[in-house]
Amino acid sequence: MIKISIPQAAREILTTLHQAGYEAYIVGGCVRDALLLREPDDWDITTNASPVKIKQLFSHTVDTGLQHGTVTVLKDKAGYEVTTYRVDGEYKDHRRPDKVTFTSDLKEDMLRRDFTINAMAYNEEEGLIDHFHGQDDLRLGIIRCVGEAGKRFDEDALRVLRALRFAAQLDFQIEEMTLAAMKEKAFFLRDISAERIRVELTKLLCSKHPECLLTIGYPTGITSLLMPWFDDMLHTTQENPHHCYDVGRHTMRAVCQVDNSVVLRFAALLHDVGKPSCKTVDDEGVAHFYEHGSVGAKMAQQIMRELKFDNETIKRVRELVYWHDYRWGDKLSKRGVRRATAKIGMEYMHDLFALQQADVLAQSQFLQNEKLQLLDAIKLCYSEIEKEQQCVTIKQLALGGQDLIAAGMKPGREIGDMLQYLLEQVIEQPEWNTRDKLMELVRAQHLS
Repeated sequence: MIKISIPQAAREILTTLHQAGYEAYIVGGCVRDALLLREPDDWDITTNASPVKIKQLFSHTVDTGLQHGTVTVLKDKAGYEVTTYRVDGEYKDHRRPDKVTFTSDLKEDMLRRDFTINAMAYNEEEGLIDHFHGQDDLRLGIIRCVGEAGKRFDEDALRVLRALRFAAQLDFQIEEMTLAAMKEKAFFLRDISAERIRVELTKLLCSKHPECLLTIGYPTGITSLLMPWFDDMLHTTQENPHHCYDVGRHTMRAVCQVDNSVVLRFAALLHDVGKPSCKTVDDEGVAHFYEHGSVGAKMAQQIMRELKFDNETIKRVRELVYWHDYRWGDKLSKRGVRRATAKIGMEYMHDLFALQQADVLAQSQFLQNEKLQLLDAIKLCYSEIEKEQQCVTIKQLALGGQDLIAAGMKPGREIGDMLQYLLEQVIEQPEWNTRDKLMELVRAQHLS
């Protein structure tokens, strides 16, 4: 019999329910992940006990979603969602059922779930409960809806995007009927909130196979509904020796080259989003994309806002998109790199290097080695600047605004201008970043 190691707190919840005379199982994603030998993020529990009974049996609970039968039981400073078996009513908005009815039949509860690999339950007494052959689909690497695929997607259109996300995370294939229903029902994704779309899209993009966005998301019509700008990139060719792919395929290759942080994956996804609207072709048939970085930064900011990202993530992605095409050409010196860093911002440099390297690796072979060698040299210069703690920001100056006020300068623009002047001097001469030398420069500037 299959054995799953259940955390102590979750086991205690199951035991309490069993001792009170109720059925109880871990269910859904935690069973799937455990069978795949992955560490589950959450341990959800399903039971035939009513929400009222659950609350009576446990001293610390939170009413997470009583109308849907869910109570969160708090144990060892962690929360475990315990949900009563239920049958969902009609879904009129492609998001949530109008009502739910509690049931005593585990199989009826499993019938309402999205995919076979998520419709398994387990406890230590009975072992694995798998009415819909989810274990077989796990072994075969298949995403398949429970029952009729079209009905499952009608119930919650977000499941269309979840199928794509699971394919990307698990490197699974989507079963034929499920894929056909995704194409048919993708239109209803327009009914889903931006927050829910953001969560699924982020998990997809930060998975091991974000290219599923291109290989599955595009042909099913998901991208045309959620990311029309991505389709625009796919339809934009690049007649240029530096490129051998259209903008969209180049973009996906870049996404696959960066670490799976949210900022880097979205920056890579959006780094060339401005190209379709900036494309020109010269008399020799060569395509150019002047100002696509600045245009793309504005578009990236708007796209991230529409997806309800937090302000800090939006800012970091916007800045990386803006600077991604920064040309280092004549900057191969510590002085040049210091100047560039002062302009771009120290907090963006490591991510910018990663994005630029991914961008180059996603281009044609034309001058690719030379570009990578230049970037390596720039990174080496920057690492030495960091190691030597050379000044590239006003905050790193050996004196600040209060020192200038104490020296007799009036608060206001004059101080800001003076600090900027001092920064420019120490960028040229790092050894000048001492309090005495900077005060000397201040006095000299006042006399001039």
